[in-house]
Amino acid sequence: MKRVAILISGGGSNMMALVASMTGDHPARPVLVASNDPGAAGLGKAAALGIPVAAVDHRAFGGNRGGFEAALLGPLLDARPDIICLAGFMRILTPGFVDRFAGRMLNIHPSLLPLYPGLNTHARALAAGDVQAGASVHLVTSALDDGPILGQARVPVHPGDTPETLAARVLAAEHRLYPAVLRRFAAGQTDRVDL
Repeated sequence: MKRVAILISGGGSNMMALVASMTGDHPARPVLVASNDPGAAGLGKAAALGIPVAAVDHRAFGGNRGGFEAALLGPLLDARPDIICLAGFMRILTPGFVDRFAGRMLNIHPSLLPLYPGLNTHARALAAGDVQAGASVHLVTSALDDGPILGQARVPVHPGDTPETLAARVLAAEHRLYPAVLRRFAAGQTDRVDL
């Protein structure tokens, strides 16, 4: 059984989708939900499900990413994860941190990578006149929103869409995609999934 740590920064909707999927014959189980924000609503949701939680407030480190990551490593290493899932974790990780978990860290991003890495993905897709948007799950590398893509889910862009309406549709697709990719990845399958 693979041990999964999930890193979040907010409400944790993708975390909840991952946790809900890790039951029955699933080859993984959640062992930690950690956040860079002690006020992240997802921490309470995870704790209510009996999952250990940890918070390391990045603001206390005044922009010292290395110091923040060293503090985060404590609870993370204590949990002994086989896989780390970034699920709305809004901190850029240093190459040293990423390298420590190379090949074992997944991220979900709300665009069809390599399109629109970084922020404001939905507004950028609309501004470009795209007819499709979506989400990608990829292995994390030291380059932002880069790394081998393990799965993508596509959603149509509708006339009159706003960044908010498109974001809601993409988020629903994320909640299907991330659990599907994690199940396969935990079972040792790294071929791409397209939903």
